[in-house]
Formats: sequence, C-alpha cells, structure tokens
Amino acid sequence: MTLDELNEAPRETFVAVLGGIFEHSPWVAEAVAGNRPFPGVEVLHGAMVEAVSAAGLEKQLALIRAHPDLAGKAARAGALTAESTREQKGAGLDRRSDAEFETFHQLNDAYKARFGFPFILAVRGFDGRAHDARSILASFRSRLDNSEEAEIGEALRQIARIARLRLDDLIS
Repeated sequence: MTLDELNEAPRETFVAVLGGIFEHSPWVAEAVAGNRPFPGVEVLHGAMVEAVSAAGLEKQLALIRAHPDLAGKAARAGALTAESTREQKGAGLDRRSDAEFETFHQLNDAYKARFGFPFILAVRGFDGRAHDARSILASFRSRLDNSEEAEIGEALRQIARIARLRLDDLIS
C-alpha cells in the first residue's frame, strides 16, 4: 500500500492496516488517524511514537506487555503474529538448540520477574545490522541491571524501532 492510499483510506481501513504496527495495539493507529494526510513515513512514524509518549504510563505498559518473549514458548508453538515470527526468524531465534531455548526461557523469566513485562529488542536492527542470538543474550544480561524507569524507556525505544521497520515493510 502507498502512503497516498493510506492517507485517503477510510478511518477504519487506516486503523486496520496500521493496527499491528505497534504489537496488538490498534489504539496507536486510531490516535493518529485524524492527523492525516502524512507527507512521509517518517512523519507518520513520529506521530505514532508521539501518541505512545502522550498515552501515559498505564497504556505504555500495556503496549510493552503486548509483546511476546524472544525465543519464548509462544514462538516455539507458532503462536506469534506474522510480523513477530518474521522478525524472530530473521535473527535465527527459531533455530536454537533446546539448551539455548532454555537459556532464553530463564532470561525471559528473570527479566519479567524484575520488571513485570517482557524483554523487547528490535532484533532486525537497521541498515542490515540484525542481532543474533549472542548479541540478544548480551543485551538481555546487561539490561537486567537497569532501573525500572530506564528499562521502560528502553522498551519504548525498541518498540518505536520495531514499528518503524514494520512501517517501512508495509508502505511502498
């Protein structure tokens, strides 16, 4: 879909098309639908990120909690969104040994016990610099030392990166 088509689409179509850009959170697309037309994807993305920033802590935490664990049980069971599946496969998280999955499981559990939400990382990266299992595990371990406030901020930054990559995939 082109940005022009998205700008001209009925509100319901706009929200339906962009509803998965922020994982299971169509409220973000709803919040910016009335701001059309957007002159570029960067401006659309910026408006969506601003909507998240303005939403308040409760909605931000709900957005963070809507994300799946990396290499978690849902991934192994094939229960992720198409976008999350593609992103995790791109980082090779679908090809881990049982021992590696156990390490991810332990870190996911430790992270959620510490912060109350899943660890989020834009595993695809930008400019072809995707994460691999080793860099993801290193990020996991280093971010476990963050304060809750710092980690909420980092999770939201990672979500914004994921959203930008998804927008770039969607809009031609």
